[in-house]
Amino acid sequence: MLEMQKDMIIFAIITVFILVISYFFDIFKFLVELFQKNPQALTYIDEILTALITLSIGFAIFSWRRWLELKKETARSIKLQEELLKIANTHAETERIISKQLRSEIEERKKEKK
Repeated sequence: MLEMQKDMIIFAIITVFILVISYFFDIFKFLVELFQKNPQALTYIDEILTALITLSIGFAIFSWRRWLELKKETARSIKLQEELLKIANTHAETERIISKQLRSEIEERKKEKK
């Protein structure tokens, strides 16, 4: 969650920075001049803005869904890792018991030979 907040703060700072730069340096002045010279080009601006807004919302939904999938996959991965650790611990315990039993049998056979 901390990483997401950090990203959002950086995104907000970059957005404000671009807003300030575009305000002081008139970055899109060429668009204003283009629309003043060709007013018929202005008739399509609402479709372009609508498409861009729709695209932004679509990317937001897409990102949110991928985040949910990643969250589920991460939980599944953690669960599988925990199960693997349990199996490894069980296996180690089984080996320890078998090793102890074998040592005990070896000791008994050595005593029988004497």
